[in-house]
Amino acid sequence: MALFRQPLPDHRGTVKIVLLALALLPLLARAEGVLQIGSKRFTESYVLGQILAQSARATGTAVDYHAGMGNTAILYQALRSGAIDVYPEYTGTIAREILTSDAPLDLAALNARLAPLGLQAGDLLGFDDSYALGMRASEAGRLGIRDISDLARYPKLRLGFSHEFLGRADGWPGLKRAYGLPQATPLGIDHGLAYEALRRGEVDVIDLYSTDAKIERYHIAVLADDRHFFPSYQAVLLYRADAPRRFPAAFAAFARLAGTIDAQRMVRLNARAELDHVPFATVAAEFLGHKVAPQPRGLWAALFAPDFGRLLVQHLELVLYSLAAAVLAGVPLGILAGKVARVAQPVLVATGLVQTIPALALLAFLIPLTGTIGLWPALIALFLYALLPIVRNTHAGLAQTPLGLVQAARALGLRPGTILARIELPLAARTILAGVKTSAVINVGTATIAAFIGAGGFGERIVQGLALNDDTLLLAGALPAAALALAVHALFELLERALARGR
Repeated sequence: MALFRQPLPDHRGTVKIVLLALALLPLLARAEGVLQIGSKRFTESYVLGQILAQSARATGTAVDYHAGMGNTAILYQALRSGAIDVYPEYTGTIAREILTSDAPLDLAALNARLAPLGLQAGDLLGFDDSYALGMRASEAGRLGIRDISDLARYPKLRLGFSHEFLGRADGWPGLKRAYGLPQATPLGIDHGLAYEALRRGEVDVIDLYSTDAKIERYHIAVLADDRHFFPSYQAVLLYRADAPRRFPAAFAAFARLAGTIDAQRMVRLNARAELDHVPFATVAAEFLGHKVAPQPRGLWAALFAPDFGRLLVQHLELVLYSLAAAVLAGVPLGILAGKVARVAQPVLVATGLVQTIPALALLAFLIPLTGTIGLWPALIALFLYALLPIVRNTHAGLAQTPLGLVQAARALGLRPGTILARIELPLAARTILAGVKTSAVINVGTATIAAFIGAGGFGERIVQGLALNDDTLLLAGALPAAALALAVHALFELLERALARGR
């Protein structure tokens, strides 16, 4: 009886501190007075993003660079919401994808239509990077294919296009209509992997960018756009209209970049990254004339590159913050499901349904919902994915409590809250902890997906490795994430053993 009537420890202060820290995360993620620069998830955009970031930092401007955030839709939404201030874009993409215009628009016309959106395009960098279709030169020669219209004669050709190209108005849907192409729905493939798939004969036709460095290396025949479907894609900066006023020095530096990168120079920059496996930051520094120390190569050097500490901290933040929130919400939900029979199934089904949503789809949905990119939508997604194991194990742990023990406590006159705190939860603790362990390990792996929206972590290396088809960089991201998952699993094993000894 004395044991049961001991006062419960008051954890309300700790809970308030944790909740306050979680509430402040969006503010910590985007500091005021810091220029937010983004880039898309392909080689050229990585390089241009680094050039912008280094040019701005050289003026003394504080910069946060969000590399490889995703496709046009994600970057545009991030720009509109103020999550980023500027990113490299292309005039044809702005016209077709953002402004949904079929008519060709020059820079003045683009800006006239962007003004109501609070956006501006400017600082033409000096090159046109058009979409194109390519085949192995040997295959194109054998079939006599030189133009895109020639593809209509070969309906069985296997097409492999990037996922963004498959959905863009100036991509496959419009191209199929303009040329009357009879091929089946193309295979969706990451742009960085498409060249290898073409080389191995897994696909026959891919989409490419006219400044891709691998066109010559892989002996690819670029098919002529004989019906002039693709618009002009001049490289340009797309930014919030108020950004030049807030960061005048940085935008003055950007203006000096105008006209300094022609098509051949951009091809060479892409080749340095893709073919010579030089880090994007180094490629940008070389272009800007900065002295760069030689970088060691190999898996070991890639694993413990200078960004290792930053990526580790970011990955741990994603996992720990989302897990803490999931525990704070999941355990009470599990208790509710265990104590109130009529809500048990709705709670378990609702948390289970979240697991069926693809991670990238959930992240894409959360960006417009939260009005930002990076840390905040990533944390919400990881929180939702972590709920099911915690809720289900809490519910299962309470259900396994011997009914006789609970009835004996009631016969002694103990209140339901005391029974829960002193009997049921302690007996269910190992089961609950197993659920938390499962969520933690799952979140370590799932957190790598957050890099697709600029949330950082080891997934950043994986995304860049995919863009470059660089196995070493892929492993440099995957191995630390796997090691972190094993470390988290081992930590929870120790906690479970300590809990077992203390009982």
